[in-house]
Amino acid sequence: MTKRIFRSICLVAMGVFVASAALFLAVLYDYFGGVQRKQLQMQTKLAAQAVANEGISYFDGLDTAEYRITWIGADGEVLYDNRSDSGEMENHLEREEIREALAGDLGESSRYSVTLMERALYCAKELPDGSVIRLSVSQNTLLTLLWGMMQPICVIVVIAVVLSLALASRLSRRIVKPLNELDLETPLSNEGYDELSPLLHRIDSQQRQIRFQKEELEQKQKEFDAVTENMTEGIILLNTKGNVLGINRAAKQLFETDGSCIGQHLLSVNRSTQISDLLSSAETGLHDEKMIDLSDGRYQLILNPVKYGEILSGSVLLAINVTEKEKSEQMRREFTANVSHELKTPLQTIAGSAELLAAGIVKEEDREEFYNRIQGEARRMIRLVNDIIRLSRLDEGADSMKREKVDLFALAEDTLQFLSVEAENAHVVMTLDGEPAFMEGIPQLLQSIILNLCDNAIKYNRDQGSVSVMVKKGTDEVILSVSDTGIGIPEEHQNRIFERFYRVDKSRSKELGGTGLGLSIVKHAVRLHHGKIRLQSREHVGTAITVMFPVL
Repeated sequence: MTKRIFRSICLVAMGVFVASAALFLAVLYDYFGGVQRKQLQMQTKLAAQAVANEGISYFDGLDTAEYRITWIGADGEVLYDNRSDSGEMENHLEREEIREALAGDLGESSRYSVTLMERALYCAKELPDGSVIRLSVSQNTLLTLLWGMMQPICVIVVIAVVLSLALASRLSRRIVKPLNELDLETPLSNEGYDELSPLLHRIDSQQRQIRFQKEELEQKQKEFDAVTENMTEGIILLNTKGNVLGINRAAKQLFETDGSCIGQHLLSVNRSTQISDLLSSAETGLHDEKMIDLSDGRYQLILNPVKYGEILSGSVLLAINVTEKEKSEQMRREFTANVSHELKTPLQTIAGSAELLAAGIVKEEDREEFYNRIQGEARRMIRLVNDIIRLSRLDEGADSMKREKVDLFALAEDTLQFLSVEAENAHVVMTLDGEPAFMEGIPQLLQSIILNLCDNAIKYNRDQGSVSVMVKKGTDEVILSVSDTGIGIPEEHQNRIFERFYRVDKSRSKELGGTGLGLSIVKHAVRLHHGKIRLQSREHVGTAITVMFPVL
């Protein structure tokens, strides 16, 4: 803007200077022309008076370098000319100035010479004898005058240009300075040109609107970030070219990247074929889903296009961890198959024994054995069904069960007394150590934990073995520990013993009447109490299971 103002001022200054110079030259030329004409008239009158008095002798010794003097007779013939041969000159009777002089007036005329680039002024006066005396003088043209004054004009032009540039530069800076110093943060506080007031008011209005929109966008961005950053699912926002526009914390951890991936192509983050196929679908604006195995499990990738009307503006990639879901589905299928198998075996035993008894094939002395077998298998089925029902309830949660203040030591004491006969039959000694330990919990579930752990410790113990139960209260937790001197658990099986229907020694477990669901029930009950389980076991040495309940 400064340059434009500078150029404008310079052009205006030069224009004014040129126009002023032209006007000055015109006025000056007209003034000197008028002075020259008056002088010519005066000289003509003097010459006419002298010739009338002295005749042709007047011209003798007369210095007439500046003027041309011509004496013309009454018939138009030239009698005398100080610059040309009068005998060779043409008749002058028809000349304009001659006719005017003969008419009794002072005759005047002017003629321009293109060759000499000058104008000749003529003035004639009639003498008493009818002849005419004429004087002429050369008058330079405006161009000639301009050329003659070229040197001073050039000096003046240089001075004018320098002054114009200096003044234009200073003036343009002064004009622009208030504009450059405008405070656009607070437009209405500026003191400048009144002409800027409507613009400043509009800027102020737009700034208020921009601030409002900015605050609204920042609030929405904060809400979006708060939601996405706390999501366990990974979210990646992509543009139409597949470049990352946004990524939440879960997705960064999942794809092992950071914020530097924003602006880069998604394939630079992960080059799997599933990602490539999803990006191909994104280009066509189609919904697509893929499964992918990553470092910490299996994930379902869901790509949804984002459209405004019919225009595709980008896409959203959602990564959902389905590892637990697939494990749950697998466990459900295994559970169904195991339940079917576990129920099928006793049912077949009961059905086979019943058929033999009904057909009368069994001897009288063997009937009691078949009756006991049927009864035993029926009890085993009842225990299995009860455990399945209990486990199903635990899967659904414990909302219907009442929580209350429970002394875990007293529960353990009652449980050991309940199992005393079983322990005595198995030749296992049971001991309880510790102190009263109160906690908030569900009594029946806590008793089920102690019962299952102690029951397993008795069943899988050796003859003349022992089971030690210990309950103590720490600073912020209650600890239950059940240790035995039994057969122990091989290291390769220790990670799976809490799975449903998992048995280390299947034949022995069935002989002892185990359903394979006891430790699964313990695991679920501990989880409902927000507790933790720690297992320590050595084969042929014994097993110790410690449960830690937080004091809520």
